[in-house]
Amino acid sequence: MSKKRGMRKNLTAYGDEGFSLFLRKAFIKAMGYTDDALDRPIIGITNTFSGFNACHRTVPELIEAVKRGVMLAGALPVEFPTITLHESFAHPTSMYLRNLMAIDAEEMIRAQPVDAVVLIGGCDKTVPALLMGAASANVPAILMVTGPMVTGDHKGQRLGACTDCRRFWAQYRAKEIDEEEIGEINAKLCPSAGTCMVMGTASTMACCSEALGMMLPGGACIPAVLAERLRNAEATGARAVALSKERLTPDKIMTPAAFENALRMLLAIGGSTNGIVHLAAIAGRLGIAIDLDAFDRMGRATPVLVDLKPSGQHYMEDLYNAGGAATILRELKPLLNLDALTVSGRTLGRNLADAPAPFAQRVVRSFKNPIFREGGIAFLRGNLAPDGAIIKQSAMDPKLMRHEGRAVVFESLEDLANRIDDPRLDVSADDVLVLKNAGPKGAPGMPEAGYIPIPKKLAQRGVKDMVRISDARMSGTAFGSIVLHVTPESALGSPLALVKNGDRIRLDVPARRLELLVAGAELKRRGKAWKAPKASKEDRRGYRKLFLETVTQADRGCDFDFCVPEAKMRVPRLKK
Repeated sequence: MSKKRGMRKNLTAYGDEGFSLFLRKAFIKAMGYTDDALDRPIIGITNTFSGFNACHRTVPELIEAVKRGVMLAGALPVEFPTITLHESFAHPTSMYLRNLMAIDAEEMIRAQPVDAVVLIGGCDKTVPALLMGAASANVPAILMVTGPMVTGDHKGQRLGACTDCRRFWAQYRAKEIDEEEIGEINAKLCPSAGTCMVMGTASTMACCSEALGMMLPGGACIPAVLAERLRNAEATGARAVALSKERLTPDKIMTPAAFENALRMLLAIGGSTNGIVHLAAIAGRLGIAIDLDAFDRMGRATPVLVDLKPSGQHYMEDLYNAGGAATILRELKPLLNLDALTVSGRTLGRNLADAPAPFAQRVVRSFKNPIFREGGIAFLRGNLAPDGAIIKQSAMDPKLMRHEGRAVVFESLEDLANRIDDPRLDVSADDVLVLKNAGPKGAPGMPEAGYIPIPKKLAQRGVKDMVRISDARMSGTAFGSIVLHVTPESALGSPLALVKNGDRIRLDVPARRLELLVAGAELKRRGKAWKAPKASKEDRRGYRKLFLETVTQADRGCDFDFCVPEAKMRVPRLKK
């Protein structure tokens, strides 16, 4: 890390450092700054606001609160724009653009004269992208999130995006509610600014980031519209100034011990399956590999404790009122690395000791009374997923934990869209829906298409869940017996690519197995006959070409291979 500070840091190369500083100060003074202001430490603040991103609607006022904290601590705050991503406003998927945002954040942090940076994220992929960029730039950094929405109401029922989006849409497809009512619900699902108020990817990454140590204690769960969120922003700005003086860089916080804490949190909250991909990507930037087999063993001993949708019944504002992430971490305390350093400058154990005292609440359960006796995510292996697959076992129908059925195959997203509701589709409730070519390279971008809808003719007969398998992702707000992240993906000619209609597939979650019941000789014959999907015109240029040529598989976080140093450590390292 450079010893130069403030305006003297990262000077533009003109061959004369004195002139470079002179020219820089001349232009920045056009912003109205005085020499006194320019002689102070500079705290960068990422501006991820966009008119397309309602999750970040409050970012402008959060920036003002962060600035206030920075100035009260005697430094100069300077905001700068970065890419922003909203899950519903990024084609083909925000995951496709996450790495672009990570590169943007990394290079802007590295290029500009910032002594520390405040990372403002919220919607699903923005938090991991910012942490990935910060990990690579390794400048003192602190994360804050925009916070979850508050809940809405429809005919006396609480509403929350987007678990209830999916629940009511399923009812609409099944003709249980009509066009007029689904329109009314549509206007009530997102009643305020902020991220989804269920344990989707945004809430998952907020809670995991607090456990990781990159956020001030208590910051994960504060609803977006509360005054407390602004006070948290002010405190974050002030702490950024201290980080710049202490030179406390991300590599000193995001250690193997810290990632183990984040993985425990992911399991205990029944978090989004996207969480494991993002944590793998962030860790990968620091030369740390996630051992998914060890993660699964960790899950055997880490129950789901948070009664929150989609695994339970409550919403994020309820978790905030129950004490937030500290309440969860306190229950997990025997399993945590309490000596892990955090951005507060104190260890996780000290943060918990300083947290408000526990009180009676009904959102976070005890180990003796969990929502689900194991972690929310299970890791599967078998001949259909040689390098693994995952399932959110806490949000599936228990009757389907062990299931064997006939494969009904969709070759692509287009094929799925064209046939899933065709009344002539040969499908029954006991079948296994299989979607191909929806992985990192195949889609491209690994869209949240794993939540394959129940075929309309079955939905109208009352079918609520079926086993579904793909190399795609699924929103953390979704639920069902859905196998995801099948690795290697089908676009690489993997066993998933060789599945045919009528094949038998066996899922055994307790045994962690996913098997295609086809003879090895037949699979070998199919493999020789397999042909890779044809490249499109768009595949040959620009960002898409870069993505397709360098993106890694889901088990490595779907990052670009050239951004990831060789792994020096593996986590979790389970305690005996």
